[in-house]
Amino acid sequence: MKELVNEKFIIKLDEENKLIFLGHKSDVTNMNWIEGKEKWGTTFCPEGIKFSIERKFTEDGNLREKYSFKNTTEFPIGFKRTDIGIYTTFNDNYEDTDICIEEKCHAHIFCGEEASYVMAMQMGGRAPHLGMKVIKGSIVSYSVERDLSEESNDRGDFILHPDLPILQPEETVEVEWELFWFLDKEDFRKKLMETHGFPVVNSKQFTYFIGETIKFDVVAAGVFKEEEIEIKYKNREIPFVLRYEGYTTIVTCEYLVNSAEEIKIEIKFAERTTHVNFLGRKPLHEMIEERCSFIVEKQQYHKEGSFLDGAYLIYDNEEKKQYYSHLDDHNGGRERICMGILLARYLQKKENAAFLKSLEKYISYIYRELYDDKTGFVYNDVNRNLDWHRLYNYPWMSVFQLELYRLFKDKKYLGDSFRTMERYYKEGGGKFYGIAIPAIELLNYLKLENMKEEAEAFEKDFTAHALHILENGLHYPPFEVRYEQSIVAPAVSCLIQAYEITKDKGFLEEAEKQMAVLELFNGEQPDYNQYEVAIRHWDGRWFGKYRNYGDTYPHYWSSLTGMDFIQYSKIMGNEKYKEKAKASFRGCLSLFGTDGSASCAIVYPEMVNGKKGHYYDPWANDQDWALYFALRYEEATIGK
Repeated sequence: MKELVNEKFIIKLDEENKLIFLGHKSDVTNMNWIEGKEKWGTTFCPEGIKFSIERKFTEDGNLREKYSFKNTTEFPIGFKRTDIGIYTTFNDNYEDTDICIEEKCHAHIFCGEEASYVMAMQMGGRAPHLGMKVIKGSIVSYSVERDLSEESNDRGDFILHPDLPILQPEETVEVEWELFWFLDKEDFRKKLMETHGFPVVNSKQFTYFIGETIKFDVVAAGVFKEEEIEIKYKNREIPFVLRYEGYTTIVTCEYLVNSAEEIKIEIKFAERTTHVNFLGRKPLHEMIEERCSFIVEKQQYHKEGSFLDGAYLIYDNEEKKQYYSHLDDHNGGRERICMGILLARYLQKKENAAFLKSLEKYISYIYRELYDDKTGFVYNDVNRNLDWHRLYNYPWMSVFQLELYRLFKDKKYLGDSFRTMERYYKEGGGKFYGIAIPAIELLNYLKLENMKEEAEAFEKDFTAHALHILENGLHYPPFEVRYEQSIVAPAVSCLIQAYEITKDKGFLEEAEKQMAVLELFNGEQPDYNQYEVAIRHWDGRWFGKYRNYGDTYPHYWSSLTGMDFIQYSKIMGNEKYKEKAKASFRGCLSLFGTDGSASCAIVYPEMVNGKKGHYYDPWANDQDWALYFALRYEEATIGK
């Protein structure tokens, strides 16, 4: 083993010149930022290609790695997208929370050709964090290889795929990047721009509705002339305004969105090329109406006498048919209640006889098969099946009942919503991090209807719940995944709501502390799939037709972070978090097609354990929570 040390880095190499340890010189915890089944620097490429690795420290103390690829044959060699891969095993996996907070990182990857980078954030927020930027060459995608025995708890080994030209005999091409330390996301952007001509794209939003104008800047260190810069969409030049601030070039662009489609803008900045991905979508209400029509017409099951009569089921967009299985994430209950919730919320905005008739049949189904209005029990599947008594189901049922109360103005549903949460707490919910608990709404409506005893009982239970979360602090308990965004986000939500209810600043202070950790799950890549979208990487396996793991950019539960952002913004009058909430809610809209269809997951990496990735799963399953949150926080989503 060989060890190299400078004022910033400690690195250890094995006998094959692969990295086995990378840490900061001053880190008293001795965190290793690289870990995986493969070693950092392991490279694969086609037969006839010889590769080598060189490493050196730069004058300012950063670490450079150069990967050289040489054609040793007598013939030219071309490459498919995934023929060459370099393992960059950032230490991003999920053990117990205390280990994650101290020893793991979130790897935010942007494959932006000659402006590619990785922003690795220490999970507990302890600076410095580790960054990587391409100095020479082009990275076009990434794949992952996961330890499948860890199921949802291993994000996998990251493999970066360089884009190489056809290599002639004896020709060599190089890919070089630099590893560096940074303090926070703003400092990361500054560090990117320390490289001359490295274009950094800035925009507040990456998903836009038709009729809105995209606004973005491209910023790079150096003074560049207009003729050195190209901004194009579909081979048509986009006008830009050029200005200089000292030794920095700033290009400002605008583009009017006139269609619901991906808007991939190609950028050439002197010698570097990159891109930015925006998304156009129909107006929010139009999207939701089309989605509700799809649910009513294609996802509701009709067969008198069947347990499933009235259910909203999975729809297979490939096979054009409904699907049901008693398998938990494919059944007639659980997360899929979001379809009924969306319809109930939308009907409060706009009358529709067909939607109402469908919803009424769905309500009958829920109360027949999935809910006991005498005890408040929520069942896991049809026929009041309780093979798994799952506490997550309770807040979702309570949300549904609150929306029915709002729609029909019927106190029965408000009473049911209370009874559901009462049962949740009787079953141990006070120590569980339930998702989307509607505490403020439920309490306010109970008070409005003079249901004083119920209001006092719920407030007591919920406040005790929030106190438990406060006392746990960053020591999050494991649930279906050991540590994830949808454990932290519900914790923050409970604390913020508890502060609104009690005005106890202790709850607010703890919420701010935990929200700082929650924000680390979100990246800022210039891509609508990833910008302000939380890292999640297992949902395609459990909820998708193809049952594949891999980063899901986006996944609808990312909206939970947006919900925390907007709640915090309203309390504090903070415009920054209002804009971040807008990006979070909009960031999930790519899950919905232009015809009302939907996908439960976008499996984002190029390959996952050797299987083709980068696809929309064909199942419309549980993704409608994203539209519900967008509508529930419509003012934030639209931003007017």
